[in-house]
Amino acid sequence: MAGKKKEITLQITINNQEHWEETLSSKGLIVVDVYQAWCGPCKTAVSLFRKIKNELGDDLLQFAVAEADSVDSLEKYRGKCEPTFLFLAGGELVAVVRSANAPLLQKTILEQLAAEKKVVNQGAERRAIKDEALVEEEEETAPLLAQTEDDELVPADKSCTVAIIKPDAVAHGKADEIIMKIQEAGFEILANEERTMTESEARDFYQHRAGEEEFQELIQFMSSGPCHVLIISKPGEEEDAVPAWREFIGPTDVDIAKKEKPESLRAQYGTEVLYNAVHGSNDRQQASRELAFFFPNFQASHRTTEEAIPGNPERTLALIRPEILKSRKDEVLQSIRDAGFSIAMQKEVMLTEQQVQEFYTEHTDEDYYPALVEQMTSGPVLALALVQEHAVSHWRNLLGPTDITKAISEAPHSLRAQFSPKDSTINQLHGSSTTEEAEKEIHFFFPVEHTLAAIKPDALEEHRGEILERIQGAGFTISQIKETSLSREMAEEFYKEHKGKPFYDQLVNYMCRGPCLMMILSKESAVQEWRALMGPTDPAEAQKSAPDSLRSRFAKSILQNTVHGSSNLSHAMQKIQFIFGDIDLERSIEESFGKTTLHNTPGDTMHSDEMTDSAASAGEADKEQENL
Repeated sequence: MAGKKKEITLQITINNQEHWEETLSSKGLIVVDVYQAWCGPCKTAVSLFRKIKNELGDDLLQFAVAEADSVDSLEKYRGKCEPTFLFLAGGELVAVVRSANAPLLQKTILEQLAAEKKVVNQGAERRAIKDEALVEEEEETAPLLAQTEDDELVPADKSCTVAIIKPDAVAHGKADEIIMKIQEAGFEILANEERTMTESEARDFYQHRAGEEEFQELIQFMSSGPCHVLIISKPGEEEDAVPAWREFIGPTDVDIAKKEKPESLRAQYGTEVLYNAVHGSNDRQQASRELAFFFPNFQASHRTTEEAIPGNPERTLALIRPEILKSRKDEVLQSIRDAGFSIAMQKEVMLTEQQVQEFYTEHTDEDYYPALVEQMTSGPVLALALVQEHAVSHWRNLLGPTDITKAISEAPHSLRAQFSPKDSTINQLHGSSTTEEAEKEIHFFFPVEHTLAAIKPDALEEHRGEILERIQGAGFTISQIKETSLSREMAEEFYKEHKGKPFYDQLVNYMCRGPCLMMILSKESAVQEWRALMGPTDPAEAQKSAPDSLRSRFAKSILQNTVHGSSNLSHAMQKIQFIFGDIDLERSIEESFGKTTLHNTPGDTMHSDEMTDSAASAGEADKEQENL
């Protein structure tokens, strides 16, 4: 009797770095579903992959799943919830698809497989790309092929808004044409990111239209394919970019646009109200929210939130406690936005009893304290740094009385009355009492980071004072500073991740040319804030996308690009130890920013910069000349 036919596995499983490297050396096109351990691979794509594999039967096409948490090369994909598919060929990344968009996945697979066949059979050149999520260390001497929001820097004096080229226009190949017309009309494009929104993202983005009859159709359309999301401004003009853009795109109704504004983008490229080609913010406040939605780090360096808020903005801490966070999170966040607050930072964390005790020290003797601890440790807490003029008092007034019964009877429209828990006597929302307490509490949940920064030899000689002034003006504290000349051996070790690359020897020689200024910079979200202030690696690109960045203003070439910065917190710690040795970083943080911080807590953080009252900068450290 014939034996049972062995079933062929559709997707290879990659669960460690060694297996990842082995897979990269495989022949042909490999489509890798990168997933998180807590949510697993994208099951909805499996049937599509099986169908394609069965129809094509091509040995050059393989499918795989890789757990980001256990593969070092996928470190920057960790913590993401959006399905991500990497297309690898010849050990190189050739395409990326984000979201389980079946038509887009199938199209990309067929296109990349055809391209790989030309490489294998005809000797054609393989077109590799770079995806920022896979870059282990910032490419110090190579231009980035794909810039992300972490690399964008927009001058504080620019009025900016979000523009979206919608899926219908992108699908019809009109994106480049529309972008050209935007530039011809005098708009400056400060960022341009192609992305496919998930239904959840689209629903959050258009939440203000949830009551409309066609809301679900809008959500399905906006998540049906890739969009181009842009940050645009009107340089050299005092007028606000928001109304200028609204005027340029024309009325929402395409028929009206064709009659009243025939030269508008919607008249030229739209087909009906829903499929009207482009999106624009309705007003400045909405533009600020949309910038934070798509480019969370944009507000951090560029005072966009400040521009949207009159007077002197202030920060306060808000906490959404577990019970309401689980059931009514979106409603609370919408109430916060409706009240005119901007969310500068946010982090979802699980607190221990010890952390609750540290945060609520002054309440430990109160009768309600045990119930408070039980509530605060029963699930995740959402911490928010809110920004608005007189934020502390405004938020406290909005919350209402701390006693739920009193809030319901005396202030029924207050947030604590509206979002009162079912079975708990503990209210579900926290607010700082004073500006001093607000800063202390914000530092508790959003502790200061350290990163390594270096001013390179030529820039140190010519622009030292200007660069240091920009660093301090951006709110960084210079915790440690050292002027040192790198020996060749030291430079080789410092840039060891680039060893074997064509520019490696040039880079090492250049860094040994003269003294550098090495610094430890301290600030909330210091790593990404410093990267934003530096600007893109290639000064030509920096001049286009980040004209006020250090590299745009001072860099001479890709090699002589003024400054160095670590790409992530892990690399920052390694480089700091390499240059400064085993220093007490925690003590440095405490001396500069105060002792109360929440350490080692999970959750993504969106930071806001230059609206922050920074702690006083550390005194100028002794500069020592050292040959290493």
